[in-house]
Amino acid sequence: TAGLHHLVWEVLDNAIDEAMNGYASNIAVTLHEDGSAITVADDGRGIPVERHAQLSEEMDRDVSTLEGVMTVLKFGGKFQKGAYQTSGGLHGVGVTVVNFLSEWCEVEVSREGKVHHMEFERGQTVKKLAVIGKAKGTGTLITFKPDPEIFRETTEFKSDRISQRLRELAFLNPGLEIVFTDERNSAAAPERCI
Repeated sequence: TAGLHHLVWEVLDNAIDEAMNGYASNIAVTLHEDGSAITVADDGRGIPVERHAQLSEEMDRDVSTLEGVMTVLKFGGKFQKGAYQTSGGLHGVGVTVVNFLSEWCEVEVSREGKVHHMEFERGQTVKKLAVIGKAKGTGTLITFKPDPEIFRETTEFKSDRISQRLRELAFLNPGLEIVFTDERNSAAAPERCI
């Protein structure tokens, strides 16, 4: 279960990095009704979605920066000089590994007035990057479900464990608002950590 929850921490670390570097002020974490699909959303800049020239040349097809972040190890923005003053996680490996270890993963990026969407299964792109609407702001939303073929013991996240981690992160990041919703408990209000 430590490895299972580490998937959440990796996605969460990217959102925290946006906040720590002054680009985000809100994070929402939603544990869905099945207990094993989870969404982490932030109001940061959004993962870049433009065509990545070097990666497109290497793969001999058009590849977006978002697809590179999600499917190519050590490709993330944390490797670019000056991208972040501070950062956590596995530095360009984390969200890629989360994608590889997930039965499915969906990403929505709000950037430059548009909402962009991609889908993956076990680390492979199954729905190419597409614009699905107009964006009101900016940010990244990642929803994933751990792969039961890898996490054989359980794919169900522990709500109290996530809640505790979010409280700690809120304490360490003054001014950041984190909202946690557990859809399995419809009677409970979302937990706000500021």
